[in-house]
Amino acid sequence: MRINAFSDVCLRVVMLLSAAPEKVTFTSRVVAAEVCTPYNHVSKALLRLRELGLVEAIRGRSGGVRISPLGREVTVGALLRQLDTRTDLAACDSPAGPCPLLSGCGLRGALRRARDAFYRELDDLVIASLPHGKPAGPVLVDLGLMRQD
Repeated sequence: MRINAFSDVCLRVVMLLSAAPEKVTFTSRVVAAEVCTPYNHVSKALLRLRELGLVEAIRGRSGGVRISPLGREVTVGALLRQLDTRTDLAACDSPAGPCPLLSGCGLRGALRRARDAFYRELDDLVIASLPHGKPAGPVLVDLGLMRQD
Protein backbone atom coordinates (compact mmCIF):
# COMPACT_ATOMS: atom_id res chain seq x y z
CA MET A 1 0.00 0.00 0.00
CA ARG A 2 1.01 3.52 -0.58
CA ILE A 3 -0.50 6.67 0.87
CA ASN A 4 -0.97 9.75 -1.28
CA ALA A 5 1.16 12.88 -0.95
CA PHE A 6 -1.57 14.84 0.84
CA SER A 7 -1.93 12.15 3.52
CA ASP A 8 1.85 12.10 3.93
CA VAL A 9 1.91 15.87 4.56
CA CYS A 10 -0.98 15.59 7.03
CA LEU A 11 0.81 12.82 8.95
CA ARG A 12 4.01 14.87 9.09
CA VAL A 13 2.14 17.93 10.36
CA VAL A 14 0.26 16.04 13.06
CA MET A 15 3.45 14.28 14.19
CA LEU A 16 5.32 17.58 14.40
CA LEU A 17 2.56 19.28 16.36
CA SER A 18 2.08 16.32 18.68
CA ALA A 19 5.81 16.34 19.53
CA ALA A 20 5.52 19.90 20.88
CA PRO A 21 4.55 20.55 24.50
CA GLU A 22 0.92 21.48 25.17
CA LYS A 23 -0.02 25.11 24.51
CA VAL A 24 2.90 25.57 22.11
CA THR A 25 1.87 26.98 18.75
CA PHE A 26 3.66 27.14 15.42
CA THR A 27 3.14 29.50 12.54
CA SER A 28 2.12 27.72 9.36
CA ARG A 29 5.35 28.85 7.71
CA VAL A 30 7.41 27.21 10.47
CA VAL A 31 5.37 24.03 10.11
CA ALA A 32 6.09 24.03 6.37
CA ALA A 33 9.80 24.50 6.97
CA GLU A 34 9.92 21.80 9.66
CA VAL A 35 8.15 19.17 7.55
CA CYS A 36 10.13 20.18 4.43
CA THR A 37 7.02 20.78 2.38
CA PRO A 38 5.89 23.82 0.36
CA TYR A 39 3.82 26.31 2.33
CA ASN A 40 0.73 26.03 0.09
CA HIS A 41 0.59 22.23 0.61
CA VAL A 42 0.94 22.62 4.37
CA SER A 43 -1.78 25.30 4.40
CA LYS A 44 -4.20 22.90 2.70
CA ALA A 45 -3.22 20.12 5.10
CA LEU A 46 -3.72 22.38 8.12
CA LEU A 47 -7.14 23.41 6.83
CA ARG A 48 -8.24 19.78 6.44
CA LEU A 49 -6.78 18.78 9.83
CA ARG A 50 -8.64 21.68 11.41
CA GLU A 51 -11.88 20.55 9.75
CA LEU A 52 -11.31 17.10 11.27
CA GLY A 53 -10.78 18.67 14.71
CA LEU A 54 -7.17 17.48 15.00
CA VAL A 55 -5.55 20.92 14.91
CA GLU A 56 -6.51 24.17 16.60
CA ALA A 57 -5.84 27.55 15.03
CA ILE A 58 -5.17 30.40 17.45
CA ARG A 59 -5.74 33.87 16.04
CA GLY A 60 -3.91 37.03 16.93
CA ARG A 61 -0.42 38.35 17.24
CA SER A 62 0.89 35.37 19.17
CA GLY A 63 -1.33 32.89 17.35
CA GLY A 64 -0.51 29.84 15.33
CA VAL A 65 -1.52 26.22 15.14
CA ARG A 66 -1.27 23.45 17.68
CA ILE A 67 -2.47 19.91 18.12
CA SER A 68 -5.92 19.51 19.66
CA PRO A 69 -6.75 16.98 22.38
CA LEU A 70 -8.40 14.81 19.71
CA GLY A 71 -5.26 15.14 17.58
CA ARG A 72 -3.19 13.71 20.44
CA GLU A 73 -5.41 10.61 20.47
CA VAL A 74 -5.98 9.92 16.77
CA THR A 75 -4.54 6.75 15.28
CA VAL A 76 -2.72 6.54 11.96
CA GLY A 77 -5.40 4.20 10.61
CA ALA A 78 -8.27 6.51 11.57
CA LEU A 79 -6.58 9.56 10.05
CA LEU A 80 -5.69 7.81 6.81
CA ARG A 81 -9.27 6.55 6.43
CA GLN A 82 -10.56 10.11 6.75
CA LEU A 83 -8.04 11.44 4.24
CA ASP A 84 -8.44 8.67 1.65
CA THR A 85 -10.67 9.93 -1.14
CA ARG A 86 -10.16 6.96 -3.47
CA THR A 87 -13.19 4.77 -3.94
CA ASP A 88 -11.19 2.01 -5.62
CA LEU A 89 -7.49 1.23 -5.74
CA ALA A 90 -7.76 -0.23 -9.22
CA ALA A 91 -8.73 1.97 -12.15
CA CYS A 92 -11.66 -0.17 -13.29
CA ASP A 93 -13.19 2.75 -15.15
CA SER A 94 -11.31 4.88 -17.64
CA PRO A 95 -12.17 7.53 -20.23
CA ALA A 96 -12.33 4.69 -22.79
CA GLY A 97 -14.99 2.93 -20.69
CA PRO A 98 -15.09 0.26 -18.03
CA CYS A 99 -12.63 -2.61 -17.97
CA PRO A 100 -14.00 -5.52 -20.02
CA LEU A 101 -13.09 -7.90 -17.19
CA LEU A 102 -15.02 -5.92 -14.56
CA SER A 103 -17.94 -8.31 -14.17
CA GLY A 104 -15.79 -11.37 -13.45
CA CYS A 105 -12.75 -9.79 -11.81
CA GLY A 106 -11.69 -10.60 -8.27
CA LEU A 107 -8.98 -7.95 -8.09
CA ARG A 108 -11.21 -5.07 -7.01
CA GLY A 109 -12.49 -6.89 -3.91
CA ALA A 110 -9.03 -8.21 -3.03
CA LEU A 111 -7.57 -4.71 -3.19
CA ARG A 112 -10.38 -3.34 -1.01
CA ARG A 113 -9.71 -6.06 1.59
CA ALA A 114 -5.97 -5.34 1.43
CA ARG A 115 -6.60 -1.64 2.02
CA ASP A 116 -8.87 -2.44 4.98
CA ALA A 117 -6.18 -4.72 6.43
CA PHE A 118 -3.59 -1.96 5.94
CA TYR A 119 -5.72 0.50 7.92
CA ARG A 120 -6.56 -2.08 10.62
CA GLU A 121 -2.85 -2.66 11.14
CA LEU A 122 -2.42 1.08 11.76
CA ASP A 123 -5.44 1.42 14.07
CA ASP A 124 -3.40 0.69 17.19
CA LEU A 125 -0.71 3.24 16.34
CA VAL A 126 -1.47 6.61 18.00
CA ILE A 127 0.21 9.41 16.06
CA ALA A 128 1.31 11.23 19.24
CA SER A 129 3.34 8.15 20.22
CA LEU A 130 5.42 8.25 17.04
CA PRO A 131 7.82 11.16 17.68
CA HIS A 132 10.61 10.03 20.00
CA GLY A 133 12.80 12.28 22.13
CA LYS A 134 12.73 16.01 21.68
CA PRO A 135 12.84 16.68 17.94
CA ALA A 136 14.24 20.18 17.58
CA GLY A 137 12.04 21.62 20.34
CA PRO A 138 14.76 23.47 22.29
CA VAL A 139 16.34 24.73 19.06
CA LEU A 140 13.05 26.23 17.90
CA VAL A 141 12.47 27.86 21.28
CA ASP A 142 15.97 29.34 21.21
CA LEU A 143 15.32 30.72 17.75
CA GLY A 144 11.97 32.15 18.82
CA LEU A 145 10.10 30.11 16.22
CA MET A 146 7.81 28.28 18.66
CA ARG A 147 5.26 30.26 20.58
CA GLN A 148 4.07 29.48 24.07
CA ASP A 149 0.93 30.79 25.75
